Amino acid sequence: MEPEEEPGGAAVREVYEEAGVKGKLGRLLGIFEQNQDRKHRTYVYVLTVTEILEDWEDSVSIGRKREWFKIEDAIKVLQCHKPVHAEYLEKLKLGGSPTNGNSMA
Repeated sequence: MEPEEEPGGAAVREVYEEAGVKGKLGRLLGIFEQNQDRKHRTYVYVLTVTEILEDWEDSVSIGRKREWFKIEDAIKVLQCHKPVHAEYLEKLKLGGSPTNGNSMA
């Protein structure tokens, strides 16, 4: 987060910068702390995508790619590479879908 930036605003900005999507911020799924001294806190939100950019800054400057997964598939991939992030999606799955059974991550 940037100084003076709220977590929700940071989430919207980050998804735009890193994934090239714009959307409407939904509910807060949770706040996850990675260590005991609370120095690393992750706020996880639901975001309803309203626009998908063909090209965005990170895709052009560093060749970042975007890929969409059904939540179940995303959990499987993340369990191998980023287990902590898989926990975020497990919480979404347990808490119910924000729209319907076809939610993507």
